[in-house]
Amino acid sequence: MSSRDRVLGRVRRALADVPPDDRPYEQAVEREYLREHGGRSVPETVDLLAENLADYRAVVHRCTAGDLAATIGRLLTERGSTTVLVPPGLDAHWLDGTDAERVTDRAESTPHELDRVDSVVTGCAVAVAETGTIVLDGAPDQGRRRITLIPDHHICVVRVPEQVVSSVPEALERLDPARPLTWISGPSATSDIELDRVEGVHGPRTLEVVLVGQ
Repeated sequence: MSSRDRVLGRVRRALADVPPDDRPYEQAVEREYLREHGGRSVPETVDLLAENLADYRAVVHRCTAGDLAATIGRLLTERGSTTVLVPPGLDAHWLDGTDAERVTDRAESTPHELDRVDSVVTGCAVAVAETGTIVLDGAPDQGRRRITLIPDHHICVVRVPEQVVSSVPEALERLDPARPLTWISGPSATSDIELDRVEGVHGPRTLEVVLVGQ
């Protein structure tokens, strides 16, 4: 008897007294958990998002839609960026405040070429306040997954309040599971067994989130 057979045998014995249930998974699994913890107002939810993003060492900025181009331009200037990667569907006016060279997202771009780009600017699909998480789904204003994983500096724009939700269950209702979802909680970071934190191992070393209100 193989190890596989032994494991499957144990599973069968453990399930021997479990009655069959032919209901679809969505009906068989109860989902009575809380969808949101606390009754926050919209401003309180946005404040919680900003707080948790900062707790994950993302740099949070707030501005109005009219000041967005100037804000992005300032961030690129402060970073010293001379090149910026642009997803195909990004609003061109977002970059009106910078003279940095715009690098088009191309399928044939190599990782080495993307690594030479100073910054990338994207939108997002949704932002989760309770976890301080930004979700990208590969939409035209976000581009392919690798353009937000290779450059060392990522500026992500979140439209407030329409793209901000309180909880993960609320975010999942807005997302298509068939799309390439990237869940980002702060800049890329990892720790070894001695808890030495290293940033930029498998994603951008610096994440700046711009919360754009009306």
